Amino acid sequence: MKKENISEKSISDFRNYLRSEEKSKPTAEKYARDVRAFAAFSAGRGISKKTVADYKEYLLGRGYAARSVNSMLAGVNAFLSYSGLNECRVKTVRLQRQAYCPEERELTRAEYIRLCRAAGNKRNERLNLIIQTICGTGIRVGELKYITAEAVRRGEAVVSLKGKTRTVFIVRELQKKLLGYAARRKIKNGCIFITRTGKPLSRTNIWREMKSLCAAAGVKPEKVFPHNLRHLFARTFYSLEKDIAKLADILGHSSINTTRIYIISTGAEHRRKMENMRLII
Repeated sequence: MKKENISEKSISDFRNYLRSEEKSKPTAEKYARDVRAFAAFSAGRGISKKTVADYKEYLLGRGYAARSVNSMLAGVNAFLSYSGLNECRVKTVRLQRQAYCPEERELTRAEYIRLCRAAGNKRNERLNLIIQTICGTGIRVGELKYITAEAVRRGEAVVSLKGKTRTVFIVRELQKKLLGYAARRKIKNGCIFITRTGKPLSRTNIWREMKSLCAAAGVKPEKVFPHNLRHLFARTFYSLEKDIAKLADILGHSSINTTRIYIISTGAEHRRKMENMRLII
């Protein structure tokens, strides 16, 4: 079966469908971008299994990492299913599970502390507490809106995302800090982290503010982004508990395989463990 070129209207309808299926706005937008890129590639060829397979090879030939290719294909495959073209879907690139993560990407506890201090030195209390809240609870940056004045007073937040609901505990020290912050900002209800107009902060603003701390904190920019704080939470929790199932529940993962990605050690740590095996005589 072959379909004609993909129209902008069909992409827009697909994005709206994803939102109606309770996909997050960033996910829907990303999938739409992926489909738009494929539409540009397939223009004039029509859509067929061969066209999609050629697109996969094209991405690999451009030097994209296998994970990036799979991420882009996920959006295209989802669009094909939505359009009733399941026979045109292609398999993703097979990946061997990583034994360790690159050190240049892993945020350490010491670097996290320096980021917090840098925010404090810049008198940016809001950013300081955002960093501590994400790292101290393991929530996604998009879940900060559930950290409300009511949730802080209870000491726990109820997070609803991707069709799932979970309870996130706010430890006492963080609770005290957030209560003090809310009192000084006269925030009695609703989201704690808001703009001057009272709207929840966007992930773009948080990302940009975090990047502004890099030089003062002495941390490489490629390590500084909100999701890396969630990874640090996961590694720290697992080092204490060694319970991956419980960690998956805390992070809101449907699959333990996703959680495994969060707790892989660095290459240096992996090397130390191998050295300690003392198998070379």
